[in-house]
Amino acid sequence: MLKLLPEEHVRSLFTYDGIWLFPKNQCKCEASEHQGSYNFEDAYGQRDLPAVKMRRQAEFEHFQRREGLPRPPPLLAQPNLPFGYPVHGVEVMPLHTVPIPGLQFEGPDAPIYEVTLTASLGTLNTLADIPDSVVQGRGQKQLNISTSNRKLLNFILQHVTYTSTEYQRCRVDVVSLQSKSSVAKFPVTIRLPVMPKLYDPGPERKLRDLVTIATKTFLRPHKLMTMLQSVREYYPDLTVIVADDSKEPLKINDSHVEYYTMPYGKGWFAGRNLAISQVTTKYVLWVDDDFLFNDKTKIEVLVDVLEKTELDVVGGSVLGNMFQFKLFLEHSENGDCLHRRSGSFRPLHGFPSCVVTSGVVNFFLAHTERLQRVGFDARLQRVAHSEFFIDGLGSLLVGSCSNVIVGHQPRSPVADPELAALEKSYNIYRTNTKAQVQFKLALHYFKNHLQCAT
Repeated sequence: MLKLLPEEHVRSLFTYDGIWLFPKNQCKCEASEHQGSYNFEDAYGQRDLPAVKMRRQAEFEHFQRREGLPRPPPLLAQPNLPFGYPVHGVEVMPLHTVPIPGLQFEGPDAPIYEVTLTASLGTLNTLADIPDSVVQGRGQKQLNISTSNRKLLNFILQHVTYTSTEYQRCRVDVVSLQSKSSVAKFPVTIRLPVMPKLYDPGPERKLRDLVTIATKTFLRPHKLMTMLQSVREYYPDLTVIVADDSKEPLKINDSHVEYYTMPYGKGWFAGRNLAISQVTTKYVLWVDDDFLFNDKTKIEVLVDVLEKTELDVVGGSVLGNMFQFKLFLEHSENGDCLHRRSGSFRPLHGFPSCVVTSGVVNFFLAHTERLQRVGFDARLQRVAHSEFFIDGLGSLLVGSCSNVIVGHQPRSPVADPELAALEKSYNIYRTNTKAQVQFKLALHYFKNHLQCAT
């Protein structure tokens, strides 16, 4: 009698970090002794939730349409088919034409060979110079071939072309190939390639032409100035971009500092967006305004990592704290489940001090274009960090290196009464309120289509 493995056995086979990463009808976020959980629906009142669900679903369906989701089901080549055909990898730009490689007939001999190719989003043709009595439907969605010559049939098939006839951002056509009762299907992907955004590092490839330092400050002018002084000790000519939403603007006498003011208390992520929007170098190094550069703050080491790997973001260490965390996503009909765990996935090949993870500390080097593409949600005004990496899940490949270390200014009280008053105001803004935590949970529920998290 045929049977399947018991569920508990399957769980033991496909569990990672305490999460059962296996297809299931409904994912769950179960709290444990060491791990809490959130249900994001609870961020809404019961009276408001039905309308929120409807808007969320409508926006999610719009997102799916834009992304061409859900993807077509996998296509499997049937055994003993009489055809050779491409299983994967045929791509064409919108309105372009490409030859379809690998088409051939391998069936039994017959007095007449009849083969039909059918497309839905484009048209078919052949480059073979053949009479219309042999090939019918040139430039149409269905191409019919009829001949008694097997060699001629394969010659025609070897020169079949596919033409995209509609301007699509990303779609997949499924082309069928049929002879009598035998049918084969293969995908043709229609999409434009991503347009490169290249940064010229200059003929000498100096660090100042590769990297810009960016920071956001608020009510801590003394911390900012101390951080800038430490930067200049090790990197005298690197551009530093400062976004400031304090009450009073600062006067910074440094030709390599670009200083941008914002409305008072505009917010943490809004300031990050402003700062990175002004970066014109390939990489941007994000730092907090109370960091201290030292002889172990080697930006060039992080540059080397990004230059030689596929990482989009690489974090360093803040006095030994790398704040590495992993994110796991489970799909579910009513919203996805997000699981966060500390640590990393694996070592980074070629860099023994580095690992691959999902999120890192607030000291990281990133490809500017990738950082700008994900962006920072300006609705998050106070405490926010991991929210950026959640937004970047699936878009950003993140790493962390323990051998690049930045210092942190001491948190001891200041003697100056004006600075002490500023720090007191800062601490009020630095703390999340209950309403803001509730807002974050609601934001994850709607924006990220999340149901819960652990």
